[in-house]
Amino acid sequence: TIPLRESGGAAVQAGGSLRLACLSPGDSYYSILDYSVAWFRQVPGQEREGVALISNFGDEIYYADSVNGRFTISQDPAKRTVYLQMNSLKPEDSAMYYCAAPEHSSYYPPRPLRGRDFTSWGQGTQVIVSS
Repeated sequence: TIPLRESGGAAVQAGGSLRLACLSPGDSYYSILDYSVAWFRQVPGQEREGVALISNFGDEIYYADSVNGRFTISQDPAKRTVYLQMNSLKPEDSAMYYCAAPEHSSYYPPRPLRGRDFTSWGQGTQVIVSS
């Protein structure tokens, strides 16, 4: 597993935007960019939902229907960071957002995303969207 840390969560009004970031802190031999990275979200009492995935080379991207056209996942190799740009936010986007990586580098998990295909998880960052 690799350590992951999310940031960027905040409280915003509906229609607003946020950019979440996921990085692997420390001087790890492995870069987060060696792995496919996904963003999941979870509301207490509800199932975890995988909303976006980017392959390690950045050439394959997946979005859940619930966010397609509004969210954009991307990589910044120089900063060794994966971002989730969230636009046109809705109250139903309110959740704890987590980034995750699978056990093996270069593995591109199946879609729709399943939590059990990921072994590294961050602590989460809270997003609250008010109407």
